[in-house]
Amino acid sequence: MFPRLKRWFRHTRRDTRSERAPTEHFAADISASPADVNVDATEYARRIEREIEYYLDDVDVHALPDIFHYWSNRYIRPMFEGVGTTHPEDLFVKYLLEAASASKRSSPRFVSIGAGNCDVECGLADQLVARGLDRFTFECIDINPHMLERGRAMATERGLHKRVLPIHGDFNDWAPEGQYDAILANQCLHHVQNLEGLFSAIERSLGEHGRFITSDMIGRNGHQRWPEAEKIVRGVWAELGDRYKYNHQLQELQLDFVNHDCASESFEGIRAQDILPLLVERFGFDVFIAFGNVVDPFIDRGFGHNFSVDSDHDRRLIDRLHEIDEAGFADGTLSPTHLVAVMRRKGLETDSPYLARGLAPAQAVRRSG
Repeated sequence: MFPRLKRWFRHTRRDTRSERAPTEHFAADISASPADVNVDATEYARRIEREIEYYLDDVDVHALPDIFHYWSNRYIRPMFEGVGTTHPEDLFVKYLLEAASASKRSSPRFVSIGAGNCDVECGLADQLVARGLDRFTFECIDINPHMLERGRAMATERGLHKRVLPIHGDFNDWAPEGQYDAILANQCLHHVQNLEGLFSAIERSLGEHGRFITSDMIGRNGHQRWPEAEKIVRGVWAELGDRYKYNHQLQELQLDFVNHDCASESFEGIRAQDILPLLVERFGFDVFIAFGNVVDPFIDRGFGHNFSVDSDHDRRLIDRLHEIDEAGFADGTLSPTHLVAVMRRKGLETDSPYLARGLAPAQAVRRSG
């Protein structure tokens, strides 16, 4: 799985050293049904406790391996450059400023749902001030009091305590007061059980020119591989030497690929596969950038540290996996697992949205069957 995305495109030079390997074609085998997401009150409380416990001392939830940055610089950064930005946070700032410009308020009102440590929001606030937006508030909602306290301390230390406002709350039962000029959901929607309720709250609280901005994970529930992707991953896994199969998060060697369901004990990916279909149903898109699938296990925090950016073999493998993903998106046999999007209330979106390499939201929804 990916953490909240802060250190994307860490290397400013785009690496183009490796040659592209031919794309391989794999037949789809789609047979899995969606995971059961019904959770009773007792189980809900237990999962909330586990979420809070997991992030109790997790100060840096963003660390990603070097091979991720190789991949993101080479393949994902150009998608952001197409809309005049270079990475997700740069895109956030661009559209927060646009929302502020369209606002009728003297002090625009923003909110971040699932803000965690509020470090991303503090960084965004610094950028907004640096780009001339002096008056605004950025509410930061999270259920974890430990992370919010770290956010409060950071905001105070950086002189942002009047702008960045940590607020304790559960986004599954969010009842916003008034309207916002922009709502940010950065790597939090895949933790939400009540997506319908949250999206309804967002719809109600978005102003006429308000933006809903998100970066999130939209693959199978629990961040499992769908059958058509799992088949490819297992084929690649069989080609790899054992040194590539050490899981740095679990600190164990996994000679066989484990298609783990992260939602089995927590809210991690609890309804990830429902996010994009519901967004398409409820919102209009100004920007849509979607990517990733088969490549994910090989560049994330579990196994990505086993791959070296200095190895021709390792770079060629990542190039090959990326091309398999892109070919699958083009012919409909694979669907993206990540998105960055800017949306508005239905019917208020732009007539000419930016769709990275022409991939539209409805086309990126996984085909069932």
